[in-house]
Amino acid sequence: MKLHRQTCAVLIFLLLAMSAVHAQQLRYVQQRITNGVLEGVVSPDGKVRTFKGIPYAAPPVGPLRWKAPQPVLSWTGVRKAVEYPARSMQGRPYSDMIFNDNGPSEDCLYLNLWMPEESTKVKLPVMVWIHGGGYIAGSSSEPRQDAGNLSKKGVMVVSFNYRLGVFGFFAHPELAKESGHNASGNYGLLDQVAALDWVKKNIAAFGGDPDNVTIFGESAGSCSVSVLMASPLARGLFHRAIGESGAHIGATLRMKSRDQAEQEGVKFAESALGTASLEALRAMPAQEVLEAAMKQPWDYFKPDVDGYFVLADCPSLYAAGGQMHIPLLAGWNKNEENYYAFFDKDEPTVQNYVGHAKARFGADAEAFLRLYPAATDAQAKQAAADFDGDKFMGYGTWKWLELQLKTGESQVFRYEFDQTLPLPADAKPGTEPTAPHASEIEFVFRVLSSRNLPWRAEDQMVSELISSYWTNFAKTGDPNGPGLPKWPEYNSRDGYQVMHIEANPGSAPDEHRDRYKFLDQLLLAP
Repeated sequence: MKLHRQTCAVLIFLLLAMSAVHAQQLRYVQQRITNGVLEGVVSPDGKVRTFKGIPYAAPPVGPLRWKAPQPVLSWTGVRKAVEYPARSMQGRPYSDMIFNDNGPSEDCLYLNLWMPEESTKVKLPVMVWIHGGGYIAGSSSEPRQDAGNLSKKGVMVVSFNYRLGVFGFFAHPELAKESGHNASGNYGLLDQVAALDWVKKNIAAFGGDPDNVTIFGESAGSCSVSVLMASPLARGLFHRAIGESGAHIGATLRMKSRDQAEQEGVKFAESALGTASLEALRAMPAQEVLEAAMKQPWDYFKPDVDGYFVLADCPSLYAAGGQMHIPLLAGWNKNEENYYAFFDKDEPTVQNYVGHAKARFGADAEAFLRLYPAATDAQAKQAAADFDGDKFMGYGTWKWLELQLKTGESQVFRYEFDQTLPLPADAKPGTEPTAPHASEIEFVFRVLSSRNLPWRAEDQMVSELISSYWTNFAKTGDPNGPGLPKWPEYNSRDGYQVMHIEANPGSAPDEHRDRYKFLDQLLLAP
């Protein structure tokens, strides 16, 4: 019995000691905002303050499903803001997405905030991150998007969740009637505006500058940036923009018309859910609605030209100069796609490459083969991958830059992310290192450790380089700064200079301009 009591005493002592150490590591900090008092946490090194799970709109559940985001109700007492909120309702279509939250929920409209601990002494520029995931997946809780290290470069960083898939982009004529704007379908984008509005109203309380806000995003997040720049609802909410791989301009990513989106919405409601009644649709369990939506093509629910959030398709708006005239930095990765889609089920040979080119482009096949040449099977694979990468992300992002350069009356900077990822130990023999879609994210956020790869010193250097360019741009509208390779503006006078971000960085004239002009002429005909 004596030994037992001694053992218990030792265990209690150890638990108390561990609690004391934990308390020393986690120092809490409170901040009052419009709706109440929040309690966040200071990092163990004392350099970063973090607030997570801050509501920026009312939970879009029950009768608020498929409605514009509604105001947050104020709370009494202190609200804990130390854990990531639930991610939006979604499946798991992407194997590279890892989440640090407790799972999906319709109650998802929350944001997170990182800032240097000394930020209360100065007004800091604000960077608002919009995650990607094809509008069907993604979350602000991904480890590769943890912004603590990025904030150490003298910026505040905000990230948030927004409604996805059927919950964010379901359009229906009855929804248009009840909206008050004769519009439906863009609830996920309206969430983004609500998050930006929260930043404008509350960020000064944390020491951020509401008059110096940069939005940046990747893939669907980059597409969101392009349409936010063109939306009258977002005017005055941000002042600079960064797009990483994507714009609502290329054929693959162009927005649907409202009529098309609503027709597809009616078809889905009646055939997949068995009712056209909004009341019945809103009463259905979220998981039931999600499972029905997941049986549709991946791009079934995506933004539409609703005449309210966006007045016309993005190419037309930009061509007329109807977008925001603000500095834009955008680009894409060297290896956005692979060659599989081009060859379909055929072997990736030169013969099949030429055959597919002739079948797809007809009289323009000769021009295509000149711009995407292949004399060997290996070259055929690379040329096919280059084309599909251009079709998927390159062309649309290029056209976005071109239109902003022509009508945007502001500085434009273009990059290509060329840093290939180190191969894992279990890589198949003959595997070539690439810089695939989304591979720049860990570099931008300075969190290479979030991914289990044999990182090299050169990768750390590239991470410091790109994060410095991004934060410099957020501070001044120009990515250049002391100790960095010169990044020229993108314009015709200097040969359309592209900044190549890699271990040996530098700028060079666009060597593939003829490719994009060719695709532009064909409007990316399939």
